[in-house]
Amino acid sequence: MYLLRHRTSDREYLRAPGDDLETDVGVLTVPEDAAHGDVLYTHLDEPFDVRAPRGPDLFDHLDRTGAPMMPRDVGLVLGHVGPAAGDRVLDAGTGTGILAAYLGRLGLAVTTYERDPEFAAVARENLRVAGAADRVEVRTGDVTAALDGLTDESWDLVTLDTGDAPRVVERAPDLLAPGATVAVYAPFVESARETHLAAADAGLTAVETYETIQRRMTFDDRGTRPTTAGVGHTGYLTFARRS
Repeated sequence: MYLLRHRTSDREYLRAPGDDLETDVGVLTVPEDAAHGDVLYTHLDEPFDVRAPRGPDLFDHLDRTGAPMMPRDVGLVLGHVGPAAGDRVLDAGTGTGILAAYLGRLGLAVTTYERDPEFAAVARENLRVAGAADRVEVRTGDVTAALDGLTDESWDLVTLDTGDAPRVVERAPDLLAPGATVAVYAPFVESARETHLAAADAGLTAVETYETIQRRMTFDDRGTRPTTAGVGHTGYLTFARRS
């Protein structure tokens, strides 16, 4: 899969080798042997740079079934957890598959649960586009209904983006390998509180909850300040570890 970026307008498109790209600045066919760094030209001689898609590009261009986890939140999960290639991840609330794609592309083996069959189908296609389908298994179903079987395994990381996350966190000591972490995203503070308390009651350690806020800076002739456009808050992240 390639990211094609129009040099003049900065518009970007995801395309596979052999695909046609039809735009208002012309048409081109992506060569089978295209390489990252190549420049392709439409029939109107408009240049497109060929790039390897990265995580933020996938966030922008993959098909969505709802509000995916923002790259800033994914970055906090990766920074706090410190996953390594080969780690085994249990994920629930697949949605668009953004977090699962990030983890899979880093070389982790991910098993993710999505209740909605249509969402699960979209996630599988997104993971194929992201080049992570061989490392991420999307299971259609409710993770809480599968917990008894999942506790037979030892997971290096559990990531949750579901309304019933506290029920899974209660079982985290049985799911996690020694020293492993559970990371939970919640859009509402009430859910974050319930998850935090469930982790503490389950005997997990290093239980911490953060609000994620990011502010873009504006630089102009008058001075420097955070931008007044957009919303800096996205949600709440709770982390906890098994002893």
